[in-house]
Amino acid sequence: MDKEQASFETSAPLNEQTETEEVQPKKPVYQPERPVTALHYSGFWMRVWAYLFDVIVIAAINNVLIRPFFSLIGIESSGFISPLGIATSITFFAYFVLMTKFFQQTLGKMVFGLKVVSLGNAQLSWSAVIFRELIGRYLHTGISIFSFPVLIFLYAIVGFTPKKQGIHDFIADTSVIHERTLVTVKEPEQTQMIY
Repeated sequence: MDKEQASFETSAPLNEQTETEEVQPKKPVYQPERPVTALHYSGFWMRVWAYLFDVIVIAAINNVLIRPFFSLIGIESSGFISPLGIATSITFFAYFVLMTKFFQQTLGKMVFGLKVVSLGNAQLSWSAVIFRELIGRYLHTGISIFSFPVLIFLYAIVGFTPKKQGIHDFIADTSVIHERTLVTVKEPEQTQMIY
């Protein structure tokens, strides 16, 4: 009997408490949006300035090394399909391919704090660099200059894509970022509530 009475006495206050107090529903608490850092993609104009700097560097290499070499061996012909034109084209494309592969940036990108990154892999592979710098740039530059000069404005696509990618970036799944800065963005609103 004592056990039954003891259990009755312990359960009675609990029943009284639940009957007398109103149970209020818990209000959902929304988690505040937390800032998240993301890559700071480089826009059109920064890439244009870096490219112009690179063109000056390549012109200097061609005028200091390539042209004097051809003058020394007696080949002074000019034109795109001449030995000198082919050598300067090789210098142009080799500069972009080798600098991008080994440093992820050309001298122009170094000056302006830009860097080429792969959106799929951690490191730039040779195939991505060759597609981006050789095939993509060759096709784009060749089509723009020799066929339809108005297509040179296709570089402006960089300003309108979310990850600031040009056509050659889409080919290689790469983008150009500011290497020293990150952007703070808000997380998308969560529908999950904490009770």
